[in-house]
Amino acid sequence: MNANLQPLPAALSEAAVLSKAAVRAARLLDLTQRDVSAALGVSEATASRLFAGKYLLSPDRAKEWELARLLVRLFRSLDALWGHEDTARTWLASDNLALAARPRDLLRSVEGMVRVVAYLDAARGRL
Repeated sequence: MNANLQPLPAALSEAAVLSKAAVRAARLLDLTQRDVSAALGVSEATASRLFAGKYLLSPDRAKEWELARLLVRLFRSLDALWGHEDTARTWLASDNLALAARPRDLLRSVEGMVRVVAYLDAARGRL
């Protein structure tokens, strides 16, 4: 093995994967850095660094780690249900009677994000 190509520690590679996945999901769903800041419970400056690739989420910061996993799970559920970003973005921005709000607005709190993911899990279960 080339000395310059050392394998990444497992935690670092997991952090890079989740960080990139969360940013990609946010971009595909047209979530702003401010939206992601609120959804993950991090500062807007931290969200900006995350989007720029200068900040990695960490399992040592449990809240942001778990919320980022929920955000990616939300994206995967939307993708499984509708498969197109346009449809998913429209769903997020539309009033939802069952959730009593626009799903996009609910992503700004932990309770709201959990409700949206649970709703999507139930919808996927009916497929």
